[in-house]
Amino acid sequence: MDYRPPTPRQAVEYIDGKRDFRPLFKHAGHLRDEGRGRTITFSPKVFIPLTTLCRDVCTYCTFAKPPGGGGQYLRPEDVVAIAEAGDAAGCREALLTLGDRPEERWSQARDFLNEQGHRTTIDYVQEMSELIVDRTGLFPHANPGNMTAREMEGLRPSNVSMGMMLENISPRLMEPGMPHYNCPDKDPALRMQTIENAGVVRVPFTTGLLVGIGENSREIVDSLFAIREVHRRWGHIQEVIIQNFRAKADTRMRRSAEPIPQWFARVVAVARWILGPQVNLQVPPNLTERYEIYLEAGINDWGGVSPLTIDWVNPEAPWPHLEELKARTEAGGFELAPRLPVYPDFISNRWIDPGLIDRVHAATDDRGYARRVSKEASV
Repeated sequence: MDYRPPTPRQAVEYIDGKRDFRPLFKHAGHLRDEGRGRTITFSPKVFIPLTTLCRDVCTYCTFAKPPGGGGQYLRPEDVVAIAEAGDAAGCREALLTLGDRPEERWSQARDFLNEQGHRTTIDYVQEMSELIVDRTGLFPHANPGNMTAREMEGLRPSNVSMGMMLENISPRLMEPGMPHYNCPDKDPALRMQTIENAGVVRVPFTTGLLVGIGENSREIVDSLFAIREVHRRWGHIQEVIIQNFRAKADTRMRRSAEPIPQWFARVVAVARWILGPQVNLQVPPNLTERYEIYLEAGINDWGGVSPLTIDWVNPEAPWPHLEELKARTEAGGFELAPRLPVYPDFISNRWIDPGLIDRVHAATDDRGYARRVSKEASV
């Protein structure tokens, strides 16, 4: 198809409501249908919060906690227990989420890592990923924050994909009074370098934006174009998440306004237009009551949905039941299909480590989607 992205000015005008959203939604849906078809995917997963310690202090986050206030590491036996339960429930993804380099702030983190025979948290992520692969049929997908190319090379033999949210490209959000102040790992230059590193190492990578934390429309658009450009260089962005901010109690942003779904859907549609027809575009279904609106805005994926574990980043927002997700997706004229944490487009020797590629093929059908292996995680 003859695809052309919008200009930044056009994109901003649509987000700001200066242009009619209906042609935008129609175009976004057409792009999705041309590039991805009418199949909407999701990843049946277990959420493994490897450590809730973090050296950053984002003003909207309830995941990160200090020592003595809930901040801790999961021990190997805890990780295995969660992974085995997920395996038994028919999940395919082990999502390893954690705070950024807590050992650089907390002595308790350094003590735990020393006890486990490691110097860094990334080393511990690698050991736990290898343990999950050895003990279960799950596929790890690590989200450990900023990573060097060398660290990614260490994780690649046990992780079919990795991820890290860009959140936003603007350094303004790191200024005093803004949500990323005193958060060294949220420096957008460092995060873009991590995304670049994934391309160098040939890691299928998930990234995205967090919308509603104080950015303006031009910063949203600039962030999307930054993701577009790095993907054009390497072809490795397997998925872009557009996530709406949700205010949480016990945070400094607890009284901040949340994005209105009708406005946020315009952001999603603009993201589809900027990123193009082939990119996999996701919005989490548990953060909006009537999430079907994002199907109209051009998404083709619901992300990880767990039949077993909570969303540790948004614990106030339960996952939709898989039968409900299926019914509401099909009501819009779409098919719902489970996938692995690596998308079908990236299932090849170029992107998957030789030690994992046979496992991936055995776990997927002839379209590259996850084989349905149990009653609990089937749809």
